[in-house]
Amino acid sequence: MRTTGKLLYTAKTRTSQGRENGIARSSDGQLDIRLAAPGSARIGTNPEQLFAVAWSACFQTAIVQVARKQKIALPASPAIDAEVDLKMKNDSYFISARLNISLPGVDRTVAQALVNEAHQICAYSKATRGNIGVTISLI
Repeated sequence: MRTTGKLLYTAKTRTSQGRENGIARSSDGQLDIRLAAPGSARIGTNPEQLFAVAWSACFQTAIVQVARKQKIALPASPAIDAEVDLKMKNDSYFISARLNISLPGVDRTVAQALVNEAHQICAYSKATRGNIGVTISLI
């Protein structure tokens, strides 16, 4: 586990009342959301959606960094469809995830190499590696 390094940013949030009827706010006020359980009629998002957005945004940034380093032009419309599953086994919750990556106009071999390297440097990929089931696909 890495505990040293140059600190770039610290996200500060406060969540109360959990996923069922909770609220979550960031210290800077940029995030202010209601939480709701998946499938609930309550207006709000759930932790799995938030994780999917965070990971896909981080992964897309990693792809851009790798492409820039390798001087590879990316399309104007790269996209990542993230799917995060909430599962239960033996009364214990866990998640699994799929990232479906679209890099239109990039040679498939080049695109796959970008995705592979991005998976090595993305902070969320590092955090989940060996901890959850992950499938990363180039579509």
